Amino acid sequence: MMEPVPGSRKSLSLSLPVPREGPSTLKPPQHLWRQPRTPIRIRHRGFSDTDRHRPRPMERADAVDTGDRPGLRKARMSWPSSLHGTPGTGKRFEVENGPSPGRSPPDPQASPGLVLSPGAPPGQRRESFLYRSDSDYDASPKSMSRNSSIASEAHTEDLIVTPFAQVLASLRSVRSNFSILANVPTPTASKRSPIGSQPPLCKATLSEETSQQLARETLEELDWCLDQLETLQTHRAVSEMASNKFKRMLNRELTHLSEMSRSGNQVSEYISSTFLDKQHEVEILAPCPKEREKKRRQPPPMGQISGVKKLPPGSGAGGSSVPRFGVKTDREELLGKELDNLNKWGLNIFRVSEYSNNRSLSCIMYTIFQERELVKTFKIPVETLLTYTLTLEDHYHADVAYHNSLHAADVMQSTHVLLATPALDAVFTDLEILAALFAAAIHDVDHPGVSNQFLINTNSELALMYNDESVLENHHLAVGFKLLQEENCDIFQNLSRRQRQTLRKMVIDMVLATDMSKHMSLLADLKTMVETKKVTSSGVLLLDNYTDRIQVLRNMVHCADLSNPTKPLELYRQWTERIMEEFFRQGDRERERGMEISPMCDKHTASVEKSQVGFIDYIVHPLWETWADLVHPDAQEILEALEENRDWYQSRVPPHSPSPPPRLRRRLAAPPSTASTST
Repeated sequence: MMEPVPGSRKSLSLSLPVPREGPSTLKPPQHLWRQPRTPIRIRHRGFSDTDRHRPRPMERADAVDTGDRPGLRKARMSWPSSLHGTPGTGKRFEVENGPSPGRSPPDPQASPGLVLSPGAPPGQRRESFLYRSDSDYDASPKSMSRNSSIASEAHTEDLIVTPFAQVLASLRSVRSNFSILANVPTPTASKRSPIGSQPPLCKATLSEETSQQLARETLEELDWCLDQLETLQTHRAVSEMASNKFKRMLNRELTHLSEMSRSGNQVSEYISSTFLDKQHEVEILAPCPKEREKKRRQPPPMGQISGVKKLPPGSGAGGSSVPRFGVKTDREELLGKELDNLNKWGLNIFRVSEYSNNRSLSCIMYTIFQERELVKTFKIPVETLLTYTLTLEDHYHADVAYHNSLHAADVMQSTHVLLATPALDAVFTDLEILAALFAAAIHDVDHPGVSNQFLINTNSELALMYNDESVLENHHLAVGFKLLQEENCDIFQNLSRRQRQTLRKMVIDMVLATDMSKHMSLLADLKTMVETKKVTSSGVLLLDNYTDRIQVLRNMVHCADLSNPTKPLELYRQWTERIMEEFFRQGDRERERGMEISPMCDKHTASVEKSQVGFIDYIVHPLWETWADLVHPDAQEILEALEENRDWYQSRVPPHSPSPPPRLRRRLAAPPSTASTST
């Protein structure tokens, strides 16, 4: 606490620190921000609320069937046994969703956690732009690229890029240097002992010149740490330091990209407007006469949730027999063969849709709930589950090219696989798993096929209702939860009140995180958490509080939502066609209204191939790279597929901005869809 100014009793005055050298003369630290590749251990917290069983491991895409499969109840394949680590004791949670607030960390001896192997050597895979120098921020040798001569030799170290973790790493270095200079022995049991295995130095072994040099560098490093801490805003999270840094670095990359070509400028504008949370210049247009007449006929939705419709009789679950996969189909055998891959990354969801009579979401949701025994655990009536899944799917728009029930089914199945990664084995409770899967299922329900910014710019009712903030994401949540109130649709009817409240909070947090304008903040949160654990001596990720646990779950659903480029190329290309068709439909509507056409929405100038390369380089790769750090080595094959797909699109980038592919042009020849609940 600062002392009051002498002689004053009526007020307190904060004395300003004496400038050390000033920003212009402050010398940066002289070492790289590198940490030994210490494994991160994710502490097992217990899988279920009832201690009934451990989760079944999910398999990789290239796994081999090792046994009979009478149904979907039995695990068919498993991850390599070397990836499972030592099984923990799996302590129960005291409440429905985890430890009580303020609960002390568990006894370190209670569960050894899962020890992850060191990451891949730096030179083996392309790294994202996050590892390039941010000269505006650090301007120090610490920011040297791994391509430098010094960095290329440090294959046993990780480069730390998040500012808070950099401060921690520097303070640990200062502490280590102080113990040498002051001849103070470091306790061997100290949690702040150096991570590396090198024997500690002694001042007696250093020359006077070396000792003086070490003292100067230590002081400079301490000054740098103080300089960074003094710029912190007390009401901001430390991860916001990383978010601001990453945004600045991305802006610099996009500026360079936009200067290269016209198509590069379009890609740059698209990424900037979609994935950076910033203020837009809003162009509010009066509705055209057709839209004005349509609004006069419709009741104002301010007092109700728009988009919820009464379904015709017979559209829900009916009959005494329950279909094997939750949907009626005369191609059940073919559907079953496809669903043999339910636990694999790269399930062909397009075939699932074909064999299930375009009921992919209902089929996937019902089958996963049965596979994970969530129906049994939470006492969900089967008929109620069937009714809700069909009702939910009917509230996705079949005439929207990308954001339809097929995309929701794909995201839900991807989330299902990510939840089963060995690194997260026995980490999340059944309630958290239920919430994550439900969030994935509803995350785009009643999507009109246009962006948030389009709704804001056209002064839509949804934008007015949600005050221009995560417009669609708030709407998806409202519709998804409102449908639970329909007849025989409450799949959570047997949850306790506390469980329902906890589940609702988690689902809201996860679905709001699918707002792409929040991407950089999500990425910064996750990377700061991962790197902070890397610079600690324990390297243990406890996940023993709601904030950390929901952070991982939010990023998991976000990864699943951005997983198309990590899937087999055949599937990825189909998704690319669909999203570009949806973009171009929006562009047509903007052109009809006399609006400025949004980036990547002009079918006459957009470069599909270049957009995908930029999308991967600046958005998808940094996100999955960070997720792979968290669950290493479980996501390495996903990263390899991502890089191969990126190279495929890069090889097809034409020298000039092209027109859309012929097949896509034919599909776009049809009149643009006018179906929307928001305009």
